[in-house]
Amino acid sequence: MILRLFDVFFVLAALYLIGNGLELSYLKASVSNVYLLLVLAIYINVFGAIFEMYNLQVASNEFQVLKSTLLTVSTVVLVYLLTPIFSPELPKNRLQILAFYVVVFVALILWRLFYVKFLASNRFLQNAVLICEKEQLEELVLGLENIDPHYKIIAYVSADPVENDALSGYHYVPHIKRDDLTSFVKENGVSEIVIASKNTQGITSGLYQQLLQLLESGKIIREYTQVYESKTQRIPVQHMARDFYSFFPFSRSNQNKLYLSVVRFFEIGFSSIGLVIGVLLSPLILLGNALGNKGKLFYTQERTGKDGVVFHILKFRTMVKNAESNGAVFATINDSRITSFGKFLRKSRIDEIPQFINILKGEMAVIGPRPERPHFVKEIRGLMPFYETRHVIKPGLTGWAQVNYAYGETIDDSLIKLQYDLYYIKHRSFYLDLNIALKTITTVLFYRGQ
Repeated sequence: MILRLFDVFFVLAALYLIGNGLELSYLKASVSNVYLLLVLAIYINVFGAIFEMYNLQVASNEFQVLKSTLLTVSTVVLVYLLTPIFSPELPKNRLQILAFYVVVFVALILWRLFYVKFLASNRFLQNAVLICEKEQLEELVLGLENIDPHYKIIAYVSADPVENDALSGYHYVPHIKRDDLTSFVKENGVSEIVIASKNTQGITSGLYQQLLQLLESGKIIREYTQVYESKTQRIPVQHMARDFYSFFPFSRSNQNKLYLSVVRFFEIGFSSIGLVIGVLLSPLILLGNALGNKGKLFYTQERTGKDGVVFHILKFRTMVKNAESNGAVFATINDSRITSFGKFLRKSRIDEIPQFINILKGEMAVIGPRPERPHFVKEIRGLMPFYETRHVIKPGLTGWAQVNYAYGETIDDSLIKLQYDLYYIKHRSFYLDLNIALKTITTVLFYRGQ
């Protein structure tokens, strides 16, 4: 939110100051009323999201910031100039267009470099202490690493029934004694205590009293699954018991008739546009398939849909003939079965275009968990007790797992993607759908399809 608000603030402030200071009419006109301010603010936020300006990992890297800012500003200015209905009339002096671009770019890049240098530096880290069993430590720390560059677990307290003085930490996470928790928190600027213990015997009366004192002093105390979900935007099913269904709060949008009707309306319109684009691209696809694939253009495959109903998904073929003559296996990143033209179709996501037919038929949605093959569903559900939960809604052309995680090649990858899918089912909303749509555009533009 800081990034979004200050991006808009600094751009508008720069346009106002430079426009009035140098008497540049177009710059002055762009901030002359609330309507024009709002249009420019929306453009900055929408295209900033598409080009990953609000990805914390990107926002903390100078090179990535420069790249994202250049793409965002170029697109914002171009769209702003090409939509005169929503923006000021183009100036007679074309140099003002260049001035507009330069001012927007300089304002954004200076603010973002300031953010990288000062706000994203180590002095602004959010320090936390973890309370857990020794055997959990490595898994729990790794679960939060590399997600939020500002969040760091700096120590842990053992929740084992018997506290061993000889206990060691994990890499940079030292072990501190239970009796030293309060003093450590005060001396090291700890803002949050995270409890991940499943064993209540480790939470002694002394430790419990310290936690109460810290809570009263304003420190935040949260359960690990809450922190994991908020930081990773995934549901940590590996830390939940089998009574998961009794307390998992599914999003009300899953049964909201208004939400589902609006979504269906957009799906029909979006799918119709997608099929028209597919028809326009058909000469290129037919030629590429004839030269690169040398076989049938379309490929159908059984997939598991809503409520476990099996349907046939439609795709452009990207693999060689008889690719699964030895049985069904996961596709890999450098899969030798994928043809040269098939790689292009996958990277650009063009191979998914025929699935708009599945969407029009109601077998799929535009956004939802990607449908898996019945063979793999049967195999995975035996290892993951919550796997079939993803079938409570329609599978999608794109989804929260697809825009946040690389291509799944193993059962472990399927577990991570399941966590993202359950997060979507839990938090399903127009806002999350829009977020996924924007990230999908980013995937296509940056040629990241798998």
